[in-house]
Amino acid sequence: MELEKEMKKMTLGHEIGAGAMCLKCKDKCEGFELHFWRKICRNCKCGLEDHDVQTDLVEDKKVGKLFEDTKYTGVIHKLKAEGVPTPRGDVATTTATAAPVAPAKKSTAVTYEWTPPVVNPILAVRYIELLPQEKRPVAGTEGAAYRKKQLAKQLPEHDQDPTKCHELSPGEVKQMQQYVKKYKEEALGVGDLALPEEMKAPPSNSTQPPAAGAGGAGDGGRGTAAAVGALGAPLVPSPQAGLAKGQAYSCHRCQLAMKPGDPAVYAERAGYDKLWHPACFVCCTCTELLVDMIYFWKKGQLYCGRHYGDSEKPRCGGCDELIFSNEYTQAEGQNWHLKHFCCFDCDCVLAGETYVMEKDKPVCKPCYMKSHAVHCSTCGAAVEPEAQRVTYGEYSWHAEPTCFLCSGCSKCLIGQRFMAVRAKLFCSVECRKKTSA
Repeated sequence: MELEKEMKKMTLGHEIGAGAMCLKCKDKCEGFELHFWRKICRNCKCGLEDHDVQTDLVEDKKVGKLFEDTKYTGVIHKLKAEGVPTPRGDVATTTATAAPVAPAKKSTAVTYEWTPPVVNPILAVRYIELLPQEKRPVAGTEGAAYRKKQLAKQLPEHDQDPTKCHELSPGEVKQMQQYVKKYKEEALGVGDLALPEEMKAPPSNSTQPPAAGAGGAGDGGRGTAAAVGALGAPLVPSPQAGLAKGQAYSCHRCQLAMKPGDPAVYAERAGYDKLWHPACFVCCTCTELLVDMIYFWKKGQLYCGRHYGDSEKPRCGGCDELIFSNEYTQAEGQNWHLKHFCCFDCDCVLAGETYVMEKDKPVCKPCYMKSHAVHCSTCGAAVEPEAQRVTYGEYSWHAEPTCFLCSGCSKCLIGQRFMAVRAKLFCSVECRKKTSA
């Protein structure tokens, strides 16, 4: 058995995360083994993000590819050429604090797995402080784990790279390339960070590019974002122009006022008349914080990458990929590639077969009976999916006279009043007393 485990690790050594422990299943999972098309572990059915895998380099490459051939690449190169500092946006250790610290207290160095790529570290730290504590990307905390999961969830590789998809036809590859080109030109962006009260309009003859919060492929999407005035003249027009003196700026999502001194998030594609609290810069569908401030703008709404894709194309419930074929099937409120409407346990094709939905996943009848069926508390046999049954609490019975009956007098209780004591049924208090006597 030990040799078999080692062979698995060796044969899957080329795969990212091969053999990694599952953080959910612990010892129940033999280690991460990638399913050949489902994007999950074959052993425990959990995703790669649920396993103890160091994915920093992978995520950097993925986000870098996301911003290939976009206008952000040129902006970052211009900023670098003109000498703007380029703090790393992936891992940063800082002692900066947004508020004054009492002389008796010492500043504590905190390592973040990601910080907004702005020149002013105090602004970046203040942004993180305004996020819910459980979502702050502090290394070694639940916030860092949350960010890791959201990177995998919101920005799936198979939504941007045809080579990460399962057996696309040449026509499907072409359609996917057109889809990627479209969202890079029309929707993709990265939030900017600045103090609303310090934003000013640029000179009318200014040729400054709009502020950008992301780099190109070389920066992993985490390049420099120019702070206000970093290149001389401010980079963006005044938000919420025309506000009377003393009137507060308000968040586009919650409509509550922005506090003076607190940074706001801007989305260039939305226009600089809109701004968000850091904790309000979320996907309109899943309401999760937009990871690393990467957004997709469509019809006046912010989306994460996953739900932008869902708004454009159907997504397969089996492989999790967007469907670029004209032929696909719909079942149980989900879309499926024709070849991927399969049993979640054994991968047999379910077209024309009896299946049962278990946790939103289709399972063939043999696998259901083997692994998922409830057992009758009277006869002990598995209850078939088509059979009628009675369930009370954690116990189930065949809805038949031979199984759903009084444990005292064997009277059939179908359609009758009854009382249950654990797995035993009784028609009356008297029968219960007789049995317990």
